Amino acid sequence: MKKNLQLDACFSAMLLVMAASAYGQQASSALPAATATQTPIAAPASGGVTTQQSAKPGGSTVDVITPSLQINAPYSGSIPDRSAGEAISLSLTEAIRRGLRFNLGETNNANSVRQARAQQSGAFSALLPKASLSVSESAAKSNLSSEGFSPANFPSFATTFPATVGPYHYYSLQGNLSASVFNLTSLYNYRSAQASAEAASLNAKDGSEMIVLAVSGTYMQVLGTIAEVQAQTDQVRYAQASYDQAAAQEKVGTKAEIDANRSLVQLQTERQRLLSERSDLKKQTFALARLLGLPVNTKITLSSTLNDDPTIGVGEEEAVQQALANRQDLKALSAQVRMAEATVKAAHSEHLPTAAIQGFYGIQGVNPDQGRGVFSASANVSMPIFEGGQIRADIEQAKAALDQRQADLANQQGVVELQVRSAYSDLEVATTQVEVAKSNRDLALKTLKQSQDRFAAGATDTVEVVQSQQTLGQAAQDFVSALYAENLARISLARAMGVAGQQIPTLLKDK
Repeated sequence: MKKNLQLDACFSAMLLVMAASAYGQQASSALPAATATQTPIAAPASGGVTTQQSAKPGGSTVDVITPSLQINAPYSGSIPDRSAGEAISLSLTEAIRRGLRFNLGETNNANSVRQARAQQSGAFSALLPKASLSVSESAAKSNLSSEGFSPANFPSFATTFPATVGPYHYYSLQGNLSASVFNLTSLYNYRSAQASAEAASLNAKDGSEMIVLAVSGTYMQVLGTIAEVQAQTDQVRYAQASYDQAAAQEKVGTKAEIDANRSLVQLQTERQRLLSERSDLKKQTFALARLLGLPVNTKITLSSTLNDDPTIGVGEEEAVQQALANRQDLKALSAQVRMAEATVKAAHSEHLPTAAIQGFYGIQGVNPDQGRGVFSASANVSMPIFEGGQIRADIEQAKAALDQRQADLANQQGVVELQVRSAYSDLEVATTQVEVAKSNRDLALKTLKQSQDRFAAGATDTVEVVQSQQTLGQAAQDFVSALYAENLARISLARAMGVAGQQIPTLLKDK
């Protein structure tokens, strides 16, 4: 009987040792070591909106510059407005408002900001304590020899030593707590995530400027084509009048048939040009609808008109300084530099010790009525000694990203200055060319009327009339191109200065 009691006590002690060992191992486990969250070497690429103006090829009455607008994804798309009607009247201000609401670029930028802020929250969570509640019920049967207990270890009980213990069961209800007390790497990772979220927000604001540029540029492009259609309609009217005059004179025998035929060829040519320009107008209206989330078959009426104000309003050097102070993409790159600097500090901090606490308190027992309070608490200090060069690699990678971000910022400052000076130069040229093209158009119209009068008086043939019509047509197109180029240069300058959202909605005149 005494031997059995000793054996039971021995087995009980073994079970207690095994249980205490398991719980002690759980409580003393340290938090995972933090490593620097690396900054990508290259800044994320995205689509954009660009304007370009180049010299128009020969054949013009004046060497106007030819404007072009390039809209890349995602700014060329939109999410549909389900409430849009079949017809809509749009001022430039209303078009910009719709673009900032439905354009796909705005949606993408907003989602990028959400992701960056979520990453910031995740980095902040590494600095906060973690608490959890666990409930468990366990049943087990243990092989003593697998735990190092065998008859050879207890020769006095060799004949009665059991091979297994159990089955036995127990339940556990406990609250767990772990917290990082000192970890500079996690702190700098959070600051890096903060700067990343700020950069994403600034990039989103810059994206809004892109949308304003895309919408206003397309809006003005449609206005320019409307003006070209109107000018071409006038050309058809002039050609019809010349043909009617030539046909009437050919009928009474005062003019040769060749004069009437030449006028008819010119009339048919002008009609064909009018059809082509009307088709171009439809396509450009479709493109505007796509930017604004409207169905492409929506009947859009534009209530603003192109502005021919010759004033510029700001000096070139002042424009450059405003751009360097206002451009959101420059501010975003500055935030990315701060993000990379925090990453370098985080990588250096991997050399430092970290401290953490961990523990639990709960109730354990074979059933809820027999539970007893248990707890475990531990503090851990960890100091890296040898990491196989990993920390040095993290530092070098972080420094490379920082150098790249600083280079990107310096380069973008030069890009911004180039954009401002180029837009300013285009605006100066376009403002002058509007006046020249307008004068040429008026002179060409006066020449056509004189040619028609000379033809009616028999002083010339239809060759002179057709040439005058062609000259007027080219002069009218040159005026429209110069006026569109001037307005596009204004919005390009506003975008280059970083004030597109404030200035562009007020550039056009309402009807």
